[in-house]
Amino acid sequence: MTIWTDLEGLAFKQAYYNAGGVRTRVMEAGSGEPLIFLHGAGGHAEAFARNLGEHAKHFHVICADMLGHGHTDAPDVAYNIETLVGHLGDLIDALGYKTVSLSGVSLGGMVSAHFAMRYPERVKRLALVTSMLMLRDTGGKREMDDALQRSRKATGAPTRESVRSRLAWLMHDPDKSVTEELVDVRYRIYCKPAHGKAMRAVADEVVAGLLDDDWARKWSNQETLTALRCPTLLVWSRHNPGLSAERAAQGMKYIADARMVIFENSAHWPQWEEPERFNEEHIAFMRGNSA
Repeated sequence: MTIWTDLEGLAFKQAYYNAGGVRTRVMEAGSGEPLIFLHGAGGHAEAFARNLGEHAKHFHVICADMLGHGHTDAPDVAYNIETLVGHLGDLIDALGYKTVSLSGVSLGGMVSAHFAMRYPERVKRLALVTSMLMLRDTGGKREMDDALQRSRKATGAPTRESVRSRLAWLMHDPDKSVTEELVDVRYRIYCKPAHGKAMRAVADEVVAGLLDDDWARKWSNQETLTALRCPTLLVWSRHNPGLSAERAAQGMKYIADARMVIFENSAHWPQWEEPERFNEEHIAFMRGNSA
């Protein structure tokens, strides 16, 4: 299966928006209420190739490349949560929407959660996919440090093998899920000097930040989740590195209106490794139904 197979028969487009002066790339399809997908650290919009078509039957779906990622511009700025939240707001404005639903994987979930807490009137529904603002325990820090080292190697001196190793961290079954096409898409992005620099900065700020308790208390603290006002879906997996389903469920208790689904056969990318069930559960939530 390839990305083009996933998109076969779908009327979609790649588009660029001026988001606060930043040329921002999206993949979009469908019509109706807006739903924005945000990838994780070092990622890109293709992470949702297996989800775009089914969701486009119900929503105007926008799979965005975050600031400094994918084919969005990588200006010389501070790559931190504040900057990424600001860029998300600029993109929503550029799209012409006052209110959207957000779904973020990993870093994309952190950015989406902080945006929703800061601008509760602008977020209708929120999905956090293997993403929870929560302090990591010793085992979780060890796994996050593994991700940090793989990220630094992949973005510092990219080879197809270093990119493959970074992608393997995301998957429960890397031999099946890390396709040659996915490696090539990401490798080409990482070879762009400005983007490699930007994604190293993101890793050093956010991934390394999760290893620093002082940073994490400010940006990844479950107690701040009491500020979330919108219905929230927590999508987790049994094999997620960095934070177990049991720990994530503890953090979920701080969210006023939340429910959780757990995937048994995926790791950090359930939307990629178990797309059929992900699409069913996620669409039902975003439509206000139960799967």
